[in-house]
Parts: sequence; C-alpha cells; structure tokens
Amino acid sequence: MVERSLIHGRYQLLELIGRGGMGEVWRARDEALDRRVAVKCLKPLGTRQDEQFLRVLRERFRREARVAAGLQHRGITVVHDFGESDGVLYLVMELLDGRNLSELLSARRPEALPVGEVADIAHQVAAALAYTHAQGVVHRDLKPANVMRLPDGTVKILDFGIARLAQDIGLSAKLTSAGMAMGTPHYMSPEQIAGLTVDHRSDLYSLGCVLYEIATGAPPFDLGDPWAILLGHRDTPPEPPRLRRPELPPQLDAFILALLAKDPGERPDDPAALARDLVVAPWQHTAAALRVPAPRPTERLPEWTRGMRPGSRASGSWSLRLPPPDRTAGLTGQWTGLPPATVVEAPPAERRGPAPEYLAVLTSRHRAGLSLGRLGRWEEACDVHRAVAAERERALGGDHPDTLESRYETAYALGRLGRWREALDGHRHVADACARVLGPDHPATLGARYETGIALGRLGRPAEALTLYTDLVAARSRAQGASHPETLRARHGRGISLGRLGRWDEALDEAREVWAVRGLVLGDDHPDTLVSRREIAVALGWLGRWEAALEEYREVRQARERVLGPGHPDALTSRNDEAHCLEQLGRAGEAVELYRQVAAPEDRGAADR
Repeated sequence: MVERSLIHGRYQLLELIGRGGMGEVWRARDEALDRRVAVKCLKPLGTRQDEQFLRVLRERFRREARVAAGLQHRGITVVHDFGESDGVLYLVMELLDGRNLSELLSARRPEALPVGEVADIAHQVAAALAYTHAQGVVHRDLKPANVMRLPDGTVKILDFGIARLAQDIGLSAKLTSAGMAMGTPHYMSPEQIAGLTVDHRSDLYSLGCVLYEIATGAPPFDLGDPWAILLGHRDTPPEPPRLRRPELPPQLDAFILALLAKDPGERPDDPAALARDLVVAPWQHTAAALRVPAPRPTERLPEWTRGMRPGSRASGSWSLRLPPPDRTAGLTGQWTGLPPATVVEAPPAERRGPAPEYLAVLTSRHRAGLSLGRLGRWEEACDVHRAVAAERERALGGDHPDTLESRYETAYALGRLGRWREALDGHRHVADACARVLGPDHPATLGARYETGIALGRLGRPAEALTLYTDLVAARSRAQGASHPETLRARHGRGISLGRLGRWDEALDEAREVWAVRGLVLGDDHPDTLVSRREIAVALGWLGRWEAALEEYREVRQARERVLGPGHPDALTSRNDEAHCLEQLGRAGEAVELYRQVAAPEDRGAADR
C-alpha cells in the first residue's frame, strides 16, 4: 500500500510489522529526532469523484488524531504526529516492544492467563479508561488485539480514535455516527449491536469481554457464527467465569459480570477503584460493593442462527439497499473467525441445518440479482430476489436476516418497476420482522420503515407517509441523534409529505431547517444538502415567491455544476428547474436558452448512439 519508504520527508519506513482492515503498521525511524517510531498508514483515500467525502474524512481524521495526541496517560499509546502523504493518512506513534493480549493468549492456549496477571491487566486498563472517559473520549473497539503488555508489565491501550475512522475509510462512504455499530462481535456491547448511542459504558462492557477471555481462555459468547454471538450479547446472560475456571476468586468473577451487565446503567460507576481492589488485596474482599444484576432466565438462541456461517452473507454484513450510511444494518462485517475447536456444538437434534455449499449458492444468486439491478434490469432482478427469498425462508426461516435481506431487495425492485402497492407490502413486512428480531430502533428496522414511507408517498397517501415520517424522525433522533444524516433524511421525507398535502409554509420551514443542519454535518456542497436547498426553492415556487425561488435554484445549479460537472444529470435537472422558474416570471427568452442547454447534451447523446 505504501510505495515510498520516506513519509513526509521525515519518517523512514523500515519494516512492516502489522497489516489489518484499517491499513498497515510499520517500524520506522524519525529522521528529524533520530528515534524509532511506529507509523500506522491507513487505507488510501480513493478517487477524485469522492472529493466532498474526502474533505470531510480528512477533517474527521485531523480531529480524531488531535484528540488521540492529547491523551497523556501511561496506559495509552502516545501519538507523536499525523498527516497525509500521497493520499495516505498516517499516524506516528511510540514504538512498543511487547505482545498484545491476543498473542499472549495464543501462546498459552488452551490455558488462560494467570489469575494475578488478569487482575493486574484489569486494574491498568480500567485506570486508563477512567482517564480517557474523563476527557470525553470513548474507544469503541476495545478487544485483546488492542491491549498490549510490555516486558516491564505495563499495559497500554492501542488505537484510540482509530475505531471512529474505520467505518469512514474501509467500510462506508459516509460519516460515522453513534447509530452505526462499530466493533468486533465478540466484544460489542448490546447498545452497539442495537445501533444505539455509544458512550463510555460501552467500553466497560468490552473490557468485561476482554477480561472474561483472558481469565477463562474464551470470550463470554464463544459461538460458531457471528449472529449467534451478537444475539448472545444482546439477550443472554453470560455464564459466570468461575463455572469455566473454578479457581477464579469470587471478587474477580463478580467484577467481570458487573461489567457485562446488559443495561449500561447497571455497570460499575467506578471500575478503576474496584479493579484497584483486585490488586491491592486480590482475593480477600467480598463482592458486596459490586452491583451485579440478577441473571435473566437463560434462553436458547433462535433456531435460525444455527444456519449461519462466518464469512458468508450470513455474517451480518447486509447488502440491503438501505439509505446510506445504514447499508450495513448497523454491523461492520469485521467478524472474528474461530478455530474449529472453539465452536460450540449444537445438540444432535438441532445440528441439522442447510449445507454451507447451498447457502453459498444462494449468496451467489443474491449477488446476481444486485448486479441485474445495477444494470437497470429490474424485472429480472425482482424475479431473482423473489426466488432467493423463498429458498432462504425454507432453508433458514422467515425471520433470518438473509431472508429479510432478499425480501427487502424484492420490494425495492418492485418499487423501481412502479409496482408500489406490492413494494409497500414488502417493505412493511421487512420492517415488522426487523422490529421483532432486531428491535424497533435498529438501523435495519428504521431503514425499512423509511422505504415504506417512500412507497406511501408514491401511492398518493401523503397523510399516512407524514405520520410515518414523524414517528421515524422521533425514533432516529432517539437512537442516533437529531443531526444524524438518517434523522435528516427522515425529516426530508416529512417535508415532502407536508408539501404533497399542500402545507407549503410548513414544508418550507422543514426544508430550511434540514438544509441548515445538513450544511453543518455534511457540507454545503454535499448532494443531500443541495437536495434540501432545492426543496426550499420548490416550496417558494408553490407559495408564489418566484424571485426567491429563482435565487435558490441558481445556487443549486451552480453548486452542482461545480461539484458534479455541467453535464451531470443533476446539474441538467437544475437548469431545467431554473428555466421553469424564469418561465413563471415571464422571462421566456432566458427560459428558452436554458431549455436548449438542457436538450443539447441529450441530442449529442442520441447522435452518438
């Protein structure tokens, strides 16, 4: 990935020491200060056509890097410098000589780490988290690979600020947000899985997962497929660590279980102090000070999870055509593979399931349907998705995420074919099923509800669409925040519905508010921001304020031509809008000239054909 060995004329790359989903880590020499450092080179930024996104990403990177560089604690990796070189973002950090907890565990398997070492690691990591949380910084992806133990016993947390960038650089072309689940399934908190707001308490849950693994040798939900793991975190009380390793002290057992509380409010208020007790008087304290929630009745995970396999579409990396940035349905797809020996076997009566080869065939057919859609062959795409949905339901069950994925794509294709009544039924079915399986505020549920609103609008039912979008705005705000792009998308739908009902003053107010927030969150030239500005012009026109509408239409047209190019369909649409506005103002000559400009590219295209 990195072609030049000298970064920014200062950092000489010497040896590649790590590679992962985010990029590469190099052992390097700081030529200016003559010292050894580690340089993390993130994935290349991409092409010029994503310039608006790249601008926002660079700013996000600078902000996160500054935050990471400002953390000064013996338990946090020091960030010396950051920047961009030939389209590659990089961080310069202290070079650590040690092994991360994953490596330490691998070296000892099948045994776990010594009890005293577990307590010491718990103390040091909890102290470091207490410091960062006091600074308002949340890690979001705490796992054994991100915790390093040095030869002198010091424990350091790696990659603060990096987790927020992972979704941006490698997995999505949108800003990250609290509504996007980020992390690794074995260590994700229930609120991350549900796509809810993440705060410092999510890090505490992840710490509990890490301590559970280094204390027992396996994660709390050591299951054979990612969805079973996620549902375990969300719904099932963990088995007490002492049942897996009886010599663990009761206080350590209680401390880990307290961190693993499903409700964030039930996790310890001061885990650093409790962890310190583990070291000061390791095995002589009672667990009375810990608020360990009463265990829920153990429930078997749904039968449909048995059919899932890591590495396939069943990994949970949904390809639903949900409005970005929710295409992953709240999951990153960064699954951790398990060696066969660690997979929990189902009882013989439950072991029957669809063969992996059969699921792979269905996955290939599903992807073929997506390709047909991209080619505009929606009739064929619809037939493929409908057939795959039926087979997935027979093999996996009606509530399996893969089945719902195919049903979503079927409904989407029906909409593209103008068959909106059937599309409405399909999207409603998916929304109801996702709410039942994943929860009412899960991004997949909310995304299907959004598409339901579009179908209602297309069917001339704006009053129902308005009610749906109003509820959706409340749900998005609750789950992801008022300024989240998907909350703004729902507000946009609400504004469109107001206009269709003839409530243009309200539609204008909604469009102006959404445009202002989108400008702050996404940038003034972002396509969604420009769509909102166009809606301002539309509302002004319906209110008879054509001079004001003309000004807005011109601003949108100029921005689209600047960002997308004068021949882009959106830019041509804006010229057409401006011409229509001029016509309403009685300026027919100017309108005709713009109409000619719109028609010219089409005429050239016809001649080329």
